[in-house]
This record gives sequence, C-alpha cells and structure tokens, in this order.
Amino acid sequence: MNRIGQGLLSLFLTTVAAAPLAAHAQTPADTDVEGVVVTGSRIRVSPLDKTQTVFQIDQEAIAKTGLTSIVDVLQRVPAAGGGLNSKFNNSGNFGNPPDGGGVGAGSAEIDLRYLGSRRALVLVDGQRWVSGASASGVPGAVDLNTIPSAMIRNVEILQEGASPIYGSDAIAGVINIITRERQQGLELSAQVGGYGEGDGFSQDYNVSWGASEGKTSIVVGGGYFKQKSVLSADRDISLYPSPYGTSCLSGGCSSGTPLGRFIVSDPNTGNDMDLTLKAALAAGVRPTYTPLDPTGAGSSFRNFAGDADRFNFQPYNYIVTPSERVSLFGAVTHDFTDSIKLKVRGSYVQRKSANQAAPIPLFVGPDAGNGNLLDTISIDATNPFNPFGFTLTNGTYAFVGRRMIEAGPRHYAQTVDTWNVNATLSGDWAVGSRRWYWDVGYTASRNHAEQSFTGNINAQRVQQALGPLSACTGSCVPLNIFGGVGSITPQMLDYIGFTQQDVSQQELHDFTANLTGDLFELPAGPLAFAAGYEHRETKGYFQPDAIVAAGLSSDIPAQPAKGEIKVDEAYLELRAPLLADLPLIHRLEISGAGRWFDYSTSGSDSIYKAGLNWRPTEDVLVRASWGQGFRAPSIGELYGAASRFDQEITDPCSDMLGLSGGTPASATVRANCVAAGVPASGSYVQLNPQLSVITSGNDSLKPETSESKNFSIVWEPKALKEASWASGGSIELAYSDIELDSAIQALSGESLLSRCAELADALACSTITRTASGQVAAITNPLINIGGIQTRAIDLNLLWTSPDYSFGRLAVRSYSTFLLEFTEIVPTATGFTEIPREGTERGSPDQAYPKTKSTFTVDWDWKNWGASASARYLSSIKETQAADAKLASRTYVDAQLRWKPDFLGETTAVAFGVNNLFDKDPPGCISCGLNNFDPNAYDAPGRYFYFRLTYRQ
Repeated sequence: MNRIGQGLLSLFLTTVAAAPLAAHAQTPADTDVEGVVVTGSRIRVSPLDKTQTVFQIDQEAIAKTGLTSIVDVLQRVPAAGGGLNSKFNNSGNFGNPPDGGGVGAGSAEIDLRYLGSRRALVLVDGQRWVSGASASGVPGAVDLNTIPSAMIRNVEILQEGASPIYGSDAIAGVINIITRERQQGLELSAQVGGYGEGDGFSQDYNVSWGASEGKTSIVVGGGYFKQKSVLSADRDISLYPSPYGTSCLSGGCSSGTPLGRFIVSDPNTGNDMDLTLKAALAAGVRPTYTPLDPTGAGSSFRNFAGDADRFNFQPYNYIVTPSERVSLFGAVTHDFTDSIKLKVRGSYVQRKSANQAAPIPLFVGPDAGNGNLLDTISIDATNPFNPFGFTLTNGTYAFVGRRMIEAGPRHYAQTVDTWNVNATLSGDWAVGSRRWYWDVGYTASRNHAEQSFTGNINAQRVQQALGPLSACTGSCVPLNIFGGVGSITPQMLDYIGFTQQDVSQQELHDFTANLTGDLFELPAGPLAFAAGYEHRETKGYFQPDAIVAAGLSSDIPAQPAKGEIKVDEAYLELRAPLLADLPLIHRLEISGAGRWFDYSTSGSDSIYKAGLNWRPTEDVLVRASWGQGFRAPSIGELYGAASRFDQEITDPCSDMLGLSGGTPASATVRANCVAAGVPASGSYVQLNPQLSVITSGNDSLKPETSESKNFSIVWEPKALKEASWASGGSIELAYSDIELDSAIQALSGESLLSRCAELADALACSTITRTASGQVAAITNPLINIGGIQTRAIDLNLLWTSPDYSFGRLAVRSYSTFLLEFTEIVPTATGFTEIPREGTERGSPDQAYPKTKSTFTVDWDWKNWGASASARYLSSIKETQAADAKLASRTYVDAQLRWKPDFLGETTAVAFGVNNLFDKDPPGCISCGLNNFDPNAYDAPGRYFYFRLTYRQ
C-alpha cells in the first residue's frame, strides 16, 4: 500500500472511529426525501433529482420479458452491443478469440456501446464482482451467470463512462446489480418454457425468504435453472455452413471428410494429385492405388470434387447450448445503533454447461495449418494402411485430412463454482447541522472452472501410429486414416485419443472505504462531497491439460498462464449547487471528480470528470459532462500464452486466376499475392474456410484511456400528471461521444489479409506465414495497443402512463439508440487507417453494429388482469466480408398475459407469454461464425413459449 493510500485510510478510519460520539452530539435537520446513492455518483442525492443517465430495470420489468437469465434482459437494452450468451457454441472448436480471455464457454457477459464487455464495469451493490472463468483462459469481464437470480432486486445501468468514480473498466458504462437486503415472508417463482419446434425446454425455480427480529434482518434464498439444447440440425438457417443452404454446394463445408482428402505428389510419376476415396472400405483393408491411373477403375480413389465432396459439420453444433445452475444466497443486516449497521452477504453458484462440435478433423502435412507437431508428421511407407508405396513427407504430400467420425462429436463440459462474500459496515453521524455517511467494505470471491473435452487426439501418438511400423511397439496400434469411415477401430482410438482436462481460476480481494456528506452552504444549497479509498487484488491462472501444454494436441494449442494485479486507488467527488429559483434557472449545479491510482502492472496515473446539471424550469433537466476513462490490461491480456483462433476468412489470394471457378483477382492483387509467396501459376486454392490466427497476451501493453462527452435533456411536464389523458410521462434525449485511445485488441485477421493483398501493406504482410503451396499457415496477431475507437450515439427514451380508465391503466415505454459512428483506428505500415463499422456486420468474431435499435412496450393492467406487448427493432446492416451483402432489418414481437386468480388471493399470479410471436428468423450471415447468424444481435430461430407461477406471502 503506497503512502497516499496509507494516509487516506488512516484519516478515514480516524474519522469513522469518532462517528458514534458525533452522532449523539447533534441531530441534523429533517429532509423531505431521504438521500440515496444512485449509480454514477457516490454522493447521496434525492432519487427525484435524476442527476445521472441511469436506466433502471426492476423485478417486475424483468418478469414481463419472460427471460430467465439477467444477461438476456440486459442485452435487450438498445445501448447494449451484445456479449456472450447461450447462443454462443464455441468452447475451442473455433479456438480462443483474440482477446487473451479464452472462449468463455457457457458464460454470460454484457457489452455497452459495442466497446466490448471488458469496458463495461459490473458491480453488485456498488462493489466489484470477480471476473469469469470457463477453463480456457483468464477473462477480463464478469460472468453474469455467477450472480444468483433470486438475489437480484433491481438493476441500474449507467450509460456513460464513470472511471473517476469507480475506477478501471467503466469506460462505456456501469451495470450495478442491487440485491435483496430486507424482505418479509416467502417469495416463490417457477417458470417453464420451450420453443415451438419442441426443443430448447427450460425450467427456472427461485425462492427467497426474509424476516426481521429486533435489529436484525435476514434474507436467504436459492434457485435452480436448467436449459436444454437446440441443435443446429433442427433449424434451416444453420443446417449447413452457408445460411439456409441445402447442400455443401452452397459453400463453407470442410475438407476434413469421413472419406479423407489426400493431396499427394507421387515422386515416381511426377503426378500432383488431390484425391478422395470412392467409397469407405472395411476395417483393416488397405485402399488400392494405381500409380499410372490413380483414379481408374482399379483404384480406390477418385479426384476430390470440391464442394460436393466436403463435409457438413453443422448438424453436430448447438444453436442454444445446454446449461444448469444451482444457486444459494444469504444476507444478514444488523443495526448496532440507529447510526451503525453491518451487512454480510454471501452467495454460491455452480454452473454446468456444455458445447459441442463435429468430430475432430485430423489434418496432417505441411499445409495442415495446425501450428503444431501434426504439420511435420510423415506417414511412413511401412505403415500397413499407406496405399501409395512411398513415405508421405514434405515434398511428397501437402495435406491429408480425415474426419474422425468414429470418435464421436467433440463435447466440452464445464463445471464452474463461484462463491462471493461481502461484509460492509456503514453508518452516519451529525457534523454540525448536517449528516455524513460512511461505509467500510471487504469482498472476497473465487471463480473456479474445470472443462472436460472428449474427442481430442494425441498428436505424438498419431505420429508414432503413422510412422515406421518397426517403431509402433508396445501399446501402439498402427493408424488407418486412408480407409474411410469405419476403418479406424476402437483399439486405434484408444491409443491416439484422450480426454482433455483444463482448469482456470480467478480470485478477487477488495477493500473499500467511502465517506460522503455536505461540507457547507452555498447560495443555492450545500456543497456535497464523497471521498474514498480502495485496495484491490486480483489473481488468475489457466492450466491446460498436460498433453495440450506439451504441444501434442490435435486441437487448439494452449499454454499455462497466470498473474496477479494489485492496485491502490483514492477518489474525491464534489457537487456544488450554484444558483436556484431564478428566471430560467430553477436549479444550476456543477460537479467534479478525480481518481488517483497505482497499479502493480500499469503504474500510476489520475483521471478526472466534470459535469453540469441545469433545470431551467422544474419540468426540464439539462445535463452535460466530460470525463476521462481508464482500463488497465487484464491478467489474460498481459500474461495469456499463445493460442489459436480459427477465424472464418476468405483469402483474397485464393484462386487468384480463376482457374477453379472463382472470380479472377485484379492485376494489383495478383502481383501482391505473388510477392507474399503465393505461386504465380494460380494453383493455390484455400483448403478450409477457417484460417489459423495465432494470438497471445503481451506484458508490454499500456492501459487504455478514453475521453467521453455526454449531453442530455429530460422533459417531464407536470401537466401530464394532471391531464385527462395521462398521469405522467417524460422524454429524454441523450448524446454520447467516446474516444478510446490505445485500445487493447488484436488486429482483424481478415483486415490483415486484405491489406496485404490489396495494398501490399508491409506491416500486414509481416504477420502472415504461408507454406510453399501458398496456403496460410498462420496469421501471427498478438494483442497490442491499436490506434483507438471513436463512437457516437443518441439515445431517445419516451415514457407515458394513462390515468385509470374503466378498462384499466396503460403504460407505454419506448427506448431507442441511434449509432452515429463507430470507427476503429488501426495501425498500418505508414501510419493509421480508419475502419467505419456503423451499419455493418464485422463477421468472425461476430459483431453487428446496427444504426438503430429500439424497444417499444405497451403494458395494460386492470383488476386481476394484465398484459404486455413489446416490439424490438434492429435496422438493416451490411456484411463487409460478403461484398456488402445486406442483412435485412428485424422486428421481434413479444407478448404476455398475466392473471391473479381470486380463488388464490392476492399472493399468487400466473403468466403466459410468447417471445418472437411471429416466428421471425435471424437474417443469414455468410461471414459469421457458427450457425450463420450473429448471436450478439438476434434471437435464436423459433417462437419461445413460457408459463410462470409466482407466490408472494
């Protein structure tokens, strides 16, 4: 702890120690409305002031959505950019995304303003929560599945940066989850649902009970959630790799086929061949190869026929992943005196989730692109199943691919255990005629994940089983990858196969101390302040299976990673009311905040924020703010070891002369491709749609910094509260402008290939490694501080409630976000270039940037009945990796009917609803990853029906 931290902490604790004495000295004047802490500030304010651009979601609003996971609710907020959810079926079959955090399989994250979940700070009761863990890396974002649903009372979303108030990560905004603190009696809820196609059945049960006795209150509860899978094979959009495709002729299928693909050069005849089997052979039978007539009647082989011979891997995937969660929580609040209380909250969540992919493709040879031992394997002439009569080695073969159907689908099963304990001692005391509030808190939390992957292959044993027969001794069984499906026996699989076991863990230890109150009177009111200190320690590690760590896996390579970060922070916030009760100045106040921090990994710095709130009349509020932001590199970003991401990219150099039916490239592209190592003959054709992008952490990373400007106006006319046609309403218009510098991310593999081929950009070309045949062996792309991101948006919120009519009461809510700009600034060999993203789909890794997102909801309540109807709209976008193909706009409609039966009293209610009432499928996306649509933006295909029962004592 540095000297600044020690001094602030000593002063704070000395002040707090004197609190009980001061509390008995004087009693402050009563106020009309008790102040509360609203997300976005540590200063207590009247909840009626609306000094922050905070979007609130309570339990009633959550229930009306019919959604059972808080992440699904949050991702429907128009300002949200998506994030991990149950529609992401990637546990390693696509590799590790280029962010150092691993796949995050089964996790749930929230992204604000399309800046990524790492730049949106998640708090629980104003305190930090431990980052996620899914046994594939060390993520830098919170997994919302680790927070018990039954514990949640409401959620506050601050839609602007707040790093000076909360510290690192709060660049795009803050999500503060408020938990139950006091409750009387029992609350129960049960919901079941599923898709109209008869799959994806889910069940969600939650219970909480609370009581108070004297000065002590207790709330305990728990929940059970289970989501069954939806297979890609059961939806038209995802049946083939091409959206709504009906065969592999639509493109995108794999050359790793059950019959095998063999790209061989016969040294005896000089023939270069691209072969596959005519039909599968019986186990133990070696194919027949006729050197002078390789595809003739006497041969077991024929020419590989391109798309028609490729393998459709899609039906094995999940379009909705299965998951199961058990959660427990408890909170005890004890009032020692009227001025001092202690709250202790604890929770535990266990998540079991799974992902699935097609049986592993075994690729060997110089053009295999694995980046490991398999690229160097030779298939010896003495292997009893090698039909060619010569050793397949560098120069005699480029590639052999065999889909390991006999091993079954790749199945990834995660078990994640998360516990969290927080203790907060808080109180208040009188200082003169004013009251100051203080709190001291400590959080300890751990997230431990284990993943079991069945269907992997030991590359070292493959090497031995394909090598010289004399070296295949002991338990070794010679491997037959030439005979087609059924030729690999259980004994062969037992020798080369293994179950991969990976582990990761993250820990958080966080001490906080805060003090807030009024200092002295100004002409328009008291000068308020908040000050505090925080000491935080985070630790994390990822430990892959020993076989994987040794580089002997046939799937995604990975290395161990671990690290820890310590930080000391102090902040000061001031709010000064300047003028009040004047013409056109009902109230005018300014605010400012500063935060000073010292990171063990990123050094020391400070950031600041300033704001202005002006009410020209009581009905109108104008807000303006400027602020600096800061995000320190996470453990995964700093220390993550090299791994592979199989990104879906079309190489511009592939078939550049059009000899295989493609469109010939321009003369400039052809020249640049030849200069980059592609054969001038035009013989190079990309083998697979997925190319290997090697990404890794970087311990030289600098922190990200940002500058944000926000302006908003709120009109809440009093006249609406007394009108014959309304009982209240408001209009809010907000402008957001965020400029992010030194953004931490890897460059786009697609962009690097394009810039090398089209512009001969030396920096881009230097990242690309090609084999002698022109195949992309790897794109080396570590995390760096790229140029930056510039984003601007407008939010428009409309609220209206009717008076009580004879037919009930109506309420209308409309929330819209208009994305004006989202520009990525990336380095080139000669400087920087700007990539505009607004109105586009980036493609793998998937991210849509619609220019307009809106939700419109109408609620109706009458006696024991209620109903809601919602429309969710996303504007059309262009798919930049598919010649700007248009993805049409989508409007989803949801409906719910509620009833409190008289015979069950006021305590019980039932609800029935349908999400995606009109069965709108997502638009097909050619460049997106699995399942041909962007899971950040669109619903899984199909109507979702649900029934819910609630009981409140």
